[in-house]
Amino acid sequence: MPPDESGAVTAETAVALPLIAIFAVSMAWLVTLGITQVRALDAARETARAAARSEGTAEAVALGQRVATDGSQISVSHGDGTVVVTVSSPVTGAGLFGGWATFRVRAEAVAALEPVS
Repeated sequence: MPPDESGAVTAETAVALPLIAIFAVSMAWLVTLGITQVRALDAARETARAAARSEGTAEAVALGQRVATDGSQISVSHGDGTVVVTVSSPVTGAGLFGGWATFRVRAEAVAALEPVS
């Protein structure tokens, strides 16, 4: 007689289900990471363009803050005919994982200063 295998599928599912859930949460977190990185880069570019047009630094940073995620830090520095903008944005988990694996992404943009007429 073959051994009784009733319940084997249930046991395998009970083992695999938590792994699938962890995988899904990890993938969602990676998507959040990518979106935050893109928004930080867009904010850096927007701020650099505005600062290069001889707008005030405060106005340029305000434009960047509209694009960046909440809690982002924007710094503007001027060099030899250029503007360098660095944006640092926090990436956090969502829902129950709000404090799980929190860190910051960083983006930088450089723009040439436009001549003042």
